[in-house]
Amino acid sequence: MKKKIFILGIACFFLILIVTSLFGKKGVIDLRRARRNLAVFETRVRVLEAEKVRLEAEIDRLEKDPRAVEKPAREKLGLVEPGEKVVVIPAPPVKK
Repeated sequence: MKKKIFILGIACFFLILIVTSLFGKKGVIDLRRARRNLAVFETRVRVLEAEKVRLEAEIDRLEKDPRAVEKPAREKLGLVEPGEKVVVIPAPPVKK
């Protein structure tokens, strides 16, 4: 009888150990989820670093090249230099 209780106790202990190692805090499932999140965040960091490099290059270009500022200003704001003429083409009429 004592042997059966001992074996049952050991079986319960290992069952609890297996369940907590799979589903408990820092268990296998939790670690897999954390690894997936890590991969997502690493990808996002790489994308943001590439964007940072691109923006830094654009800042450098805008600081050093006056034509880089002039072109968007002329296109977006319709600015012209003295002596230039602006030709505005009307949009086509909207069909109803």
